Amino acid sequence: MAISNQNPSVLLKRVLNLTDNSFFILCIDNLAQTSQGIVQEVIHYRDSVEGNVIFVSFCTAEKPSYATHFIDVTAIGGLEKVVDQVHSYLPSPRGTVKSNKKFLILIDSLNYMPRTKLAQFISSLGSPYAIILATYHREMLESHMHVTQEYNNTSNYPSGLELLQFMATSIITTNPILPSTLDDSGELHDQLDSLRIPRGLNQPRFEITLVNRRKSGRSVTYNFLVDTDTHQYDLATKENDTSAEQETPEMLQDLTTFNLSTSTKQKQAKEQVNLPFLEAQSFGTGGAIVYEYEKDDDYDEEDPYEDPF
Repeated sequence: MAISNQNPSVLLKRVLNLTDNSFFILCIDNLAQTSQGIVQEVIHYRDSVEGNVIFVSFCTAEKPSYATHFIDVTAIGGLEKVVDQVHSYLPSPRGTVKSNKKFLILIDSLNYMPRTKLAQFISSLGSPYAIILATYHREMLESHMHVTQEYNNTSNYPSGLELLQFMATSIITTNPILPSTLDDSGELHDQLDSLRIPRGLNQPRFEITLVNRRKSGRSVTYNFLVDTDTHQYDLATKENDTSAEQETPEMLQDLTTFNLSTSTKQKQAKEQVNLPFLEAQSFGTGGAIVYEYEKDDDYDEEDPYEDPF
């Protein structure tokens, strides 16, 4: 599941630095930990290269300070006009002058869009000069108004989140580090379901799960601890990751009606067995046959057909 020739922290930094060739980065957040920290990290690296940021607003009232272009979807009206407005800021793919700059298309929330138009909208924004970073609120229910009459009787149509996860080349899911007042994540979910938000959430230090897809279709998954104050990314290790390595023969008892364990006497007898093929492998010349003479062997030295060599 891991990349053998790439450090996980380096991979996360490449994704946030927009140098991983990810066309669409999806950030899934919740009430306990919003995606604002991830956006801040991306903007932190964008400021160093002075890249253009096109902010597409579905619920943000004012233009952020880091945005070079601000598009209010409610003011423009119509997703087709939004796509045309975005492309007016991007270099033309058919132009003779090639640009090395990467534009960032930042979408504050995709929950307000009909799920039947999500795939078309994201693919329409695609450009060789732009990378899309969009947020989807995990705990925000889809509105029934977004389900068009065409799909009212189609129960197998995927949800908006499933569509976005299928299209995204990188998926970042944010989770908070539980404060000391909470015992486990189940208690946190119960309080959030009843709109009781505990203290100590949405801190600069939080957990994320990164899913990155390569061009070959293979995906890798890592868990990180992110600190937006120091811009440090530490690979998170869980206690149950090494549970499989700590299995003992006693753990296999009473699981079946027959014995799966090996006694000490059986282990010693197994170690004392001489395996000739081990000696044959020591020659270093490919396969070899090792023959050991015994006293009961009937061997005629004058018969060439009985020569074991």
